[in-house]
Amino acid sequence: MRIYMDACCLNRPFDDLSQDRPNLEAEAILSIISRCDSGEWVLVMSGAIEYELSRLPDADRLDQVKTLCATARERIQLTEQAERRAGFFQQKGIGAFDAVHLALAESSQVDVFLTTDDRLLRKAKKTGINIRVANPVSWLMEVTNNEW
Repeated sequence: MRIYMDACCLNRPFDDLSQDRPNLEAEAILSIISRCDSGEWVLVMSGAIEYELSRLPDADRLDQVKTLCATARERIQLTEQAERRAGFFQQKGIGAFDAVHLALAESSQVDVFLTTDDRLLRKAKKTGINIRVANPVSWLMEVTNNEW
């Protein structure tokens, strides 16, 4: 299973977790990262994620997020085809960073693109994207359903 997480996902475990939703999402993300770390699944990274994360103003948080990213065993590159696809996503109302992430994930044919951004989830599903886009909690519950 190849998984691409956007910056929202990678940051979630370090957000204020006093409310239920962020706490559940953080737990799901850490569980997914753990499975990637054990080799069961593969976390896919990109230069676009690394660049977006490098803009974090909090150096401690950046170090924590980089620790999660160290689990990644695959790194994808931006191609001309992915750039064109990102432009298409932007025309559909998706922001520049998100459009690039979606295009990279789609071009590398990951199994799932995970985000905690509800607006991105809704918009991505309306674009006709060729990969699964999901919230980490609902996706993890679905794929691990047989383990319970």
